[in-house]
Amino acid sequence: MFDQSQIQEFKELAITLMTGRQTASIEVAEITAFTIMDQNRDGFIDKEDLRDTFAALGRINVKNEELEAMVKEAPGPINFTVFLTMFGEKLKGTDPEETILHAFKVFDTEGKGFVKADFIKEKLMTQADRFSEEEVKQMFAAFPPDVCGNLDYRNLCYVITHGEEKD
Repeated sequence: MFDQSQIQEFKELAITLMTGRQTASIEVAEITAFTIMDQNRDGFIDKEDLRDTFAALGRINVKNEELEAMVKEAPGPINFTVFLTMFGEKLKGTDPEETILHAFKVFDTEGKGFVKADFIKEKLMTQADRFSEEEVKQMFAAFPPDVCGNLDYRNLCYVITHGEEKD
């Protein structure tokens, strides 16, 4: 579970985002995910929010039992703090850092530790579970390429598996 200082940090980050200042960390994904899922904007994710989220993703006929099972995973009402805790627990199930690094290394034929952002964008939008233009923009907002258009995939993998940037 998150301690009070971490919760305060997330709240400050939310205020930072609402005032237009940029940040590049995993917390952006957490806030974005909560905001997207809290469809009725009441500060809690409930069964109807989940149903609406699935509908927005194109899955219309979600069974009540499935939604109830999802909501029951939480120890109580799913506010932002509970969501963060659940999100953190799910992240523990993320592939090991080395596995994710290996996937990126396939595209890094020169072994420099980065890949061209345009190349990654093209792959994300044309292969497997295709990203939309908006999803790619969100990813690059959280993990911006450098001035040469390179994506530091080593740092990205570290953030995905550890939840914070390396110094």
